[in-house]
Amino acid sequence: MIGVYQLFLRLVDRLPLPSVKAQQRFALAALLSQALIAVTGSVVRVTGSGLGCPTWPKCFDDSLLPIPQDEVPWWHQAIEFGNRQIAVWIVVTTSIAIVLAVTRARRRREILVYAWILPFSTFAQGILGGVTVLTGLRWWVVGAHMLVSCAMVWIAATLYAKVGEPDDGVEIEAAPAGARRLVALSAVVMAFVLAAGVVVTAAGPHAGDRTNPKAIDRLDLSIPALSLTHGLLVAAYVAILVWVAVLVVRGPSSEAVRRRLKIVFAVVAAQSLIGVVQYFTGVPALLVVLHVAGAMSVIAETAILYRLMRARVLRASDVPTDKVAA
Repeated sequence: MIGVYQLFLRLVDRLPLPSVKAQQRFALAALLSQALIAVTGSVVRVTGSGLGCPTWPKCFDDSLLPIPQDEVPWWHQAIEFGNRQIAVWIVVTTSIAIVLAVTRARRRREILVYAWILPFSTFAQGILGGVTVLTGLRWWVVGAHMLVSCAMVWIAATLYAKVGEPDDGVEIEAAPAGARRLVALSAVVMAFVLAAGVVVTAAGPHAGDRTNPKAIDRLDLSIPALSLTHGLLVAAYVAILVWVAVLVVRGPSSEAVRRRLKIVFAVVAAQSLIGVVQYFTGVPALLVVLHVAGAMSVIAETAILYRLMRARVLRASDVPTDKVAA
């Protein structure tokens, strides 16, 4: 196994040495692609195209590609097949690209680990996507598929933040320690928010397949009650962010942390507005897609904020002793 990896390193060394900025671009592309697959997945759902290709990995039992079918309209096939192609060509390509870039640059171990997680988790996510089709879009399988995407966006965002840091030197607290712990707590609450959102969607009007929606497994629970739970969790998440802001304003914090916190608040405000409008307008398809895109943005921005609160600097001599992270 070691010999195989050494051979891999020798092959990678034939590639041009990427600059840090180039690595950041690759990391950003990987992050955007992970978010994109969640958004295109929501398009599949709201257009009722989840079974546009009713088998997996082929589109039909006797065809890898979409084919004329009376039972399955061509546009449903095109949307579902297009979603699969995005997963294969865009997500996999960007995941492999960042692995090659940071490996060629011989980045520190944690960056390599985060980078390698992306292609392997993308492969696993592809299999889970196949399971959602083969099980007839069962709500809990579809929900798991969505939550895995959320986790991958967090990982990709963390990688993006780490890639821009120097590999040597020390880490310092760029914000009050209490603020960083609260952001970690907000991430836990956010996970519950996302899970609650998945449950609301499972009980909502978008089953994911319009050819035979009654056959799709749905969650038979009160949507108003589920939405209220979802909203209360969002309120808890926002309350924690406000507490974080108070600590950041009062205590010593880097400009990067303050700027990112403002971005987080802006994204959360927009996402909350979309959610409220979505609920009171009968969950229109476009707003569902925008809400998923907003969720990916909140995840990414929260992950980056968390990382920025513990910054890595080039030389220990540049850092006051009391600021060095334990």
